[in-house]
Amino acid sequence: MSSFQQQPGTTPAASPVDRASPGTRQPCTAALRKVAGAGGGLIARDRRLAGAANAMRGDLPTPDVVGAVEAGRLVAAAESGTVEPEGDDVAFRTAAATGQAAAVVQRQGLAPGARGGADWSGFGSVVPVLAASPGAGASVVAAVLADALQLAGRRVLLVDTADPVRSGLAAAARSDGPVFDGPHPAVRIRSSWRAHAVLARIETSLPIVTPGMVPPPQFFAAAARSVQATIVDIGHDPWRVAAHPLAGAGAWLRVGEPVPRPLLVCRASRPSLLHAEQVLARLESWNRTGTIVPPAQLVVLGARKWPAGVAGAAGRRTSALLQHAVFLPHDSSVALGGITAEVTPARLRDAAIPLLQHLRLLPGPAHSAGKSFSRKVIR
Repeated sequence: MSSFQQQPGTTPAASPVDRASPGTRQPCTAALRKVAGAGGGLIARDRRLAGAANAMRGDLPTPDVVGAVEAGRLVAAAESGTVEPEGDDVAFRTAAATGQAAAVVQRQGLAPGARGGADWSGFGSVVPVLAASPGAGASVVAAVLADALQLAGRRVLLVDTADPVRSGLAAAARSDGPVFDGPHPAVRIRSSWRAHAVLARIETSLPIVTPGMVPPPQFFAAAARSVQATIVDIGHDPWRVAAHPLAGAGAWLRVGEPVPRPLLVCRASRPSLLHAEQVLARLESWNRTGTIVPPAQLVVLGARKWPAGVAGAAGRRTSALLQHAVFLPHDSSVALGGITAEVTPARLRDAAIPLLQHLRLLPGPAHSAGKSFSRKVIR
């Protein structure tokens, strides 16, 4: 398999967004204890950690509070070696720092009630890639699309919104590029080269990236550098993203100009189709408000066609996407090693070409109503 070569003598552009001010000073542990209250036991300790996380913003979303509590417990357990450490100081400080970072980041995004949508003009064509469930293959599909586009001469930005330790694109660049300012000193963006495409990933000094700590799209704008397409791997739990898609990684689904073209990735199995239906159902109410663009294209990874009896299990929402589903065949090297710095296999890229043509990212026959390109895979 051929490999990408690092683009010599160049460095991805730095973010134009100035480093965000830390804002309110971090309160001391004694102050956090006073806010959170006292008490013994594991449940009481979690409540106090939640209070510390909320010290900076009383209405911090529940997923961020949960993440801050987990961060505090994780660090405390690592330092003490026990599940219930005697001293809570490090846990309080970590939970508070995590909650503060999430609060600061969310204040810099587009407000949920903002009218007019997002301005995507600096990102070219935006293609968010959402998985039906963890492990469905969103990272693989995102890398395949980015590779196919850049090998066709297109300028591409590949955005990774996942927690760095859980990212499917962690090994997608041959070497790490520089880290640039993000929305908070503890949340920054690293830009690396994947051949001629820019790979922008989250970096953090905190133990956990909560959903609300994902930088808003504008912090990736400089890495775009007049790109023609931005492929976004929405790497957080899709069930959680679909519950509140206006913040964090889900912000890439926001309506705007030009209109994003989200993809939904699943496997050729009944459980995966069920998960896809559930994600679409969660997004449906947000779509009714006119605030997001729901996935209108299904991508099936690891198969050439629907196995017998699988397509019939699709729900009402998923059934509407079955006719024009695009299949990317199984590849043993990707299945075993995931996405690496090597170029993705040609059979996967070739299978994705009709999809890219349909999205008008590559020249070719436009998709017409009633005509399926789901069988256009490499045999």
